[in-house]
Amino acid sequence: MKRYSAFALVREALNDHKGWSRAWADAQPKDRYDVIFVGAGGHGLATAYYLGKRFGITNVAILEKGWLGGGNTGRNTTIIRSNYLQDPSAAIYEKARDLYEGLSQDLNYNVMFSPRGVLMLAQTHHEVRGYQRTAHANRLQGVETEFVGPERVKEIVPIIRLDGPRYPVLGGLWQARGGTARHDAVAWGYARACSAMGMDIIQNCEVTGVRSEAGKVTGVDTTRGAIGCGKLGMVVAGHAGVLAQMAGFRLPVESVALQALVSEPIKPCMDVVVMANTVHGYMSQSDKGEMVIGGGADGFNNYTQRGSFQHIEETVRALIETFPMVSRLKMLRQWGGIVDMTGDRSPILSKTPLEGCFVNCGWGTGGFKAIPGSGWGFAELMAKGQAPLCDAFSLDRFREGRFIDESVAAGVAH
Repeated sequence: MKRYSAFALVREALNDHKGWSRAWADAQPKDRYDVIFVGAGGHGLATAYYLGKRFGITNVAILEKGWLGGGNTGRNTTIIRSNYLQDPSAAIYEKARDLYEGLSQDLNYNVMFSPRGVLMLAQTHHEVRGYQRTAHANRLQGVETEFVGPERVKEIVPIIRLDGPRYPVLGGLWQARGGTARHDAVAWGYARACSAMGMDIIQNCEVTGVRSEAGKVTGVDTTRGAIGCGKLGMVVAGHAGVLAQMAGFRLPVESVALQALVSEPIKPCMDVVVMANTVHGYMSQSDKGEMVIGGGADGFNNYTQRGSFQHIEETVRALIETFPMVSRLKMLRQWGGIVDMTGDRSPILSKTPLEGCFVNCGWGTGGFKAIPGSGWGFAELMAKGQAPLCDAFSLDRFREGRFIDESVAAGVAH
């Protein structure tokens, strides 16, 4: 694999760019692998990458029923933050945010990480108290956040209207080192690095069954034939329940659609990410000038990846009160992603009742921001059977009542 650099760009320019190789190989499935991952999204690719980089396990296949990064990784609003309330959540999200800062250098691929800052608006007195509590918890956790008043909010976001008719802005939780990254580039960068290690990325390969003997996983059935494995990682977001059923166990998750839209490109007007959880709307401006707008999850279980007029109306109406300029924009496109919700709005990174089978799911609306941290911890769990970042997120917590309640910090997921 050629390293990307300014010198390589100049060299290929002199050669009419004929010397570039494929970013990742188009592999054919082998009969057996040490590890198989189902799902070539950000979490699956990141886990495979850290499994190879940290533990030297490279006889790995990453199976994807569609195209690489075509699920939730390519259908989100790219927000990165770690200002969660509970200690286990703050630890894994802060690990992810820290890894994002050096990810472009680590992967030799520009993921366009932009630490522009994330501001979560407090528009009720209940939210003020909640965010102040989170700021105190973050201080103890070593996560850099602060609660700011309305005047500071206006300095950070000059286009904001503080005295909204229904929900005036009373302050906000500010994380200056949060931000955004390019969602496709994150998946492509990890895929390129995995392929360079010799791992097989197999697209258009849907898993139709999970094989086992004497309570231990032995492989999977796919649309491209049976493939054996020693360990199996399920990383399929909203389809986790379907895959778990194939393996003979159930997961405490439900799948719903989370919708988003982008406006036509406009001149730069907002250089931070703003989340308004009371009215279920959040917004940032992309490098192309589009206003990236997200809202709440659907109130009913579904597997649709389309948008709906109801959510356009509900989300944009709420944001117009706080950002009047939104009313003059035209919508460019809209989409939905299938998110997997747990009862406590925290993820599952765990062994399963089937020996050798591991599951990574339940990220709800916060999956993209966690990709590097999730991959780091889940790789250690699969390699060693135990990982400090993952211990609290095991399946056992639902039976034992050890919930990690993030319904407030998750914002739009409650």
